[in-house]
Amino acid sequence: MSAPGLNQDGTIAREGALDRVPPAFAAVVAAARARISATYGEDRLHSAYLYGSIPRGTARPGSSDLDLLLALHRDPTDADRADARRLEVALDDGFEEIDGVGVLLFGVPTLLSELERYDLGFFLACLCTPLIGEDLAAGLPAYRPTPLLARETNGDLALAIPRWRRRMAEETSDDQRRSLVRGVARRLVRTGFTLVMPRWGGWTSDLGRCAEVFGRYYPDRADQLRTAAAAGRTPTADPALLRLLVEDLAPWLAAEYLAVHGAKSTRG
Repeated sequence: MSAPGLNQDGTIAREGALDRVPPAFAAVVAAARARISATYGEDRLHSAYLYGSIPRGTARPGSSDLDLLLALHRDPTDADRADARRLEVALDDGFEEIDGVGVLLFGVPTLLSELERYDLGFFLACLCTPLIGEDLAAGLPAYRPTPLLARETNGDLALAIPRWRRRMAEETSDDQRRSLVRGVARRLVRTGFTLVMPRWGGWTSDLGRCAEVFGRYYPDRADQLRTAAAAGRTPTADPALLRLLVEDLAPWLAAEYLAVHGAKSTRG
């Protein structure tokens, strides 16, 4: 029997599919497909993908967000990014079933590059569900829960901490704090999971499961990661929680990750 989240041969299984999209989100996905095609057209868009809880089938109406990755023929321009922001607003305003929309933009050469093979390449091949166009995963390898994958996916956590600290100082509204808490919490939980992923030998993107697996290996930090998992699902604007995540858990996790797996390959 294969380990959780793996195929029979031990490679990480693609975790989402269009037939897993809950019925409550069918219209959202259909609108996303139509708006993406109308906005970018075949001259700019190579392919589009869903990721996150909606294609995994675990999304909750009214509280889950819609996550999209667009692969463009060329590296994205400022105009491409402006169109993505308008797309986010239009979809978020148009459907009460979702609470936020995020659109990632990358050029095909970047997604298929050797440098991104175990980061963006893995993300696309295993965590993204094809929505429009030819699936780029066909040009990527099968992936296993190895230390190399751990290093290249989350071995740069230390670089995020200064940005989070700046945002803590600058963003003072409750909505801004909730958004920051959700992003920080999710990143920390997934980093905590990939820290122990090679020892566990499986894969999951479920925040609760990530925290549970992490806690088997780091019981002294288990409560903190469970708190982060809860905040990733239902964020609050509590400044004390934000300080706990950014000033305590994040620096410890970054140092432990570096000691166990090393630093992620440097980007230009």
